[in-house]
Amino acid sequence: MDFSKILTFVPYFLPAAWMTLKITTMGILIGLMIGFPMAFGRLSKRRFLSLPSKGYIALIRGTPLLLQLFVVYYGLVRLVALDPLPSAALALGVHNGAYIAEIIRGAIQSINRGQMEAARSLGMTHMQAMSRVIIPQALLRALPPLGNQFIIALKDSSLASTVTVRELVLTSRQLASSNFMMMEMLAIAAVFYLILTGLLTLLVNHLEVKMSVSRA
Repeated sequence: MDFSKILTFVPYFLPAAWMTLKITTMGILIGLMIGFPMAFGRLSKRRFLSLPSKGYIALIRGTPLLLQLFVVYYGLVRLVALDPLPSAALALGVHNGAYIAEIIRGAIQSINRGQMEAARSLGMTHMQAMSRVIIPQALLRALPPLGNQFIIALKDSSLASTVTVRELVLTSRQLASSNFMMMEMLAIAAVFYLILTGLLTLLVNHLEVKMSVSRA
């Protein structure tokens, strides 16, 4: 490995790092928009809400992300024209949604039932008790596993390279094909991933501290 030449190639990775961050952010936001409704659907006693949620979660968790990415990219193109970037973001979002739903569901169920009963005894409706008492505590408990899921989403974004999204992995492969420095290019990509995951970890830790202080 010729590390003396690595720094000359770092600028080529900056747009790829931005693309990786963009895909990850879009995937997380889509996942949150899907995950919360699916979590409440999963908890619902109404079968027309719980069954679709359970089916979605079972389907997504039971199939690999790469397969889901190919289904979105090659399947939806027959219905609507999607570029590689939104296709990858949508597949990542749908994938994250199932795991986020289970994280939220588990956090809500971990709250003692007595708190719901106490809130209802004070005259709150079920929705008021959920929004004012249960969900704030559940979000605090869910934040660490959600942070882990966000980091997994960041690393999973590398699969977008299979549908020609020029993120870190595809950029390293393309550069290596021209300069024959595969290990050096992969090392640069790895450093960028470490930086991005480190920043994301710091952000989640900051949110945990802030929410803990607010709760206190």
